[in-house]
This record gives sequence, structure tokens and C-alpha cells, in this order.
Amino acid sequence: MTIQVGIIGYGLSGSTFHAPLLTSIPDYRIRAVVSSNPDKVRKDLPSTKVVSHVDELLQDEEIAVVVVASPNATHFEYAQKAIEAGKHVVVEKPFTVTSEEADTLIRLAREKGVLLTVYHNRRWDNDFLTVRNLLETGALGNLSVYQVHHNRYRPLVQQRWKEQQGPGAGELYNLGSHLIDQALFLFGKPKTVWADIRAEREGSEVTDYFHLVFGYEKYRVILHSGSLVRQAGPRFELHGDKGSFLKYGQDPQESQLKQGMHPGDSGWGEDQPDQYGELATELSGLAVQGEIETLPGRYQAFYQGLAEAILEGSEVPVKPEDARDTISMIEYAIESHRKGSIVTVS
Repeated sequence: MTIQVGIIGYGLSGSTFHAPLLTSIPDYRIRAVVSSNPDKVRKDLPSTKVVSHVDELLQDEEIAVVVVASPNATHFEYAQKAIEAGKHVVVEKPFTVTSEEADTLIRLAREKGVLLTVYHNRRWDNDFLTVRNLLETGALGNLSVYQVHHNRYRPLVQQRWKEQQGPGAGELYNLGSHLIDQALFLFGKPKTVWADIRAEREGSEVTDYFHLVFGYEKYRVILHSGSLVRQAGPRFELHGDKGSFLKYGQDPQESQLKQGMHPGDSGWGEDQPDQYGELATELSGLAVQGEIETLPGRYQAFYQGLAEAILEGSEVPVKPEDARDTISMIEYAIESHRKGSIVTVS
């Protein structure tokens, strides 16, 4: 059985992250795309129908899965329509603008008997997979600090919806949802949240800097992003009572997709040796320091997992409840910043 897919939106997300992965997996066929740029779609997907309106796509009974890859503020509306039309739904992150909206979609999908999942693809970043494996081995001992930086040097504000005032705009929703999802996936919900959020660039209308501290009983999780970082430090920095791990650089899959590469191509998701992380730890009482080869990244695992969920009845690759919790943490961060204090997670 081939799973027929409809994509709502063909900007960076739809054209770079979703369409290439879907076309690389034999279980899927992209049947239709909602886009205001039909020439771009036809260039990439010559046999795919292009439609102007969401309702037209949803009326196609052959489509089993709808991918919502439109601007953040529209995620709830379009996902709700797709669920009500009886489609399985993939929502690009961030899931929704509010946790209340997320709960509504989760409840509706359950009532309609359809699958609902959220594209938190950075669970399959090569550096994150390596960190996850390292934590499972206990090489660092009892964790004290888990710190992740996703910095950029973008001093000029661009005229695009992500940088204009509106629901779900700004880097806390954009990059923050990735970092928060990774942290919750590893450690579960924290006990407390402290946040510093601001617009650091001249003329910026939205959050382009955030510093979050999640408080757990015995360790801290620090998630940071800035837009005025010309020279980045470590992306991952972990410290425990037995060792430390530092990892520079970032997963190559986004740039590889932009270059036209696909899963299965030589070098897909792989780091160059000069990007390997550095581990300092203790082994049988001896101090050990050396490079750790980065595990290959595999964004394709998301859509492979969704195909298994549809065809075999397994779990979706990202539970919508997990994505809802990510939005909830964003709300706690906003509350913490507004109050200027640590807030307790209920």
C-alpha cells in the first residue's frame, strides 16, 4: 500500500524538510501540495498536483496523510480541518501557539480515530543521537549540567513572517521548540523554569535571544540561542561527576537537503572527523580523554516511523503529548520572563 500525502505549504519547511524525505521513502507518494508558488512545486515534484486552497486538498479522498508546513499561527486551524476530514496529520514544529490548542487537537484526533504527530526532526540530529547514547552509557557519571547552544550570526532583521510580530513568531518558538523537545525527551519535565527572553537586534520585533534554565532535582538544563554570535562555542556541553563532553558544529542534514542530497547518499548525516565530540572521563580509575565519533543523523527515521504506525499499528514517531509539553514549557518561559523570577512547573 502506498500512502498518499498532501502538503500544506511549500516554503522552506515543506520544500526542504518534508518533500525530499517523503520522496526518498517508497511507502509514500506526494499527491498534492497547497502553494502560492506552483512553479516551484512543479520543478521539484513534476507529477504532483498543485492546489490553491486547503479545502481543495482535504476533499481529495485518496490523501491519507496531511503535512501542515504553513506558518506557525495557522498550524492549529489547518491541523484541525485535516483531522475533521479524517486525515492522519503531521504538524511542523512548533505544534501550536498555545498548549490549549494542542490539547484540543489531541482530543479531536482521538475522537476521529486518526494519527497525529509533530515533526520534531532534531531528535534525529547526529549530535543529539550521540549525546543520548553517551548519557545511556553513564560515561559522565551523575549529570550536573546539560547545556545546548543554537547560535547564529544574523545581525539584520529580515522581512519574513518568522521575524514579524504575531502568534508563534520569534526564536523561542522556532529554535526553542527544538531544544526544549530534546531536553524533555531526555529528562522529562523539569521542576522549575527560569527564562531571559529579549529582542537583541536593532529593529527586531520578536524574540531573537533566549536563555532558559530548567531545574531538575540534581542537575540543570540550560538552553540558549542568540542572533549576534559571530563565533560559536560548543553546541553541546555536558558535565557530570565522572566526566565532561563537548561537541562543536551542528548536524549536516539541513544543509545536505538544501544541496539536494537524500537519505542513503554517501555521507548522509555524517560528521567530518574534525567535528567529533571530545570526551574526558574516568575508566577503571584512569583519566581518559579522546574523540567520540558522531553517530550518523537520520531524519528519515521520522517518516519511516510514521509509515510503520499507519501500516502496522505501531506508535507515532513523536507523541503529540510530548509536543504539547514543549509548548507548555514555552508558556512557562514567557511567564518566568514576565515575572522576572523562577516559576514552578505544575
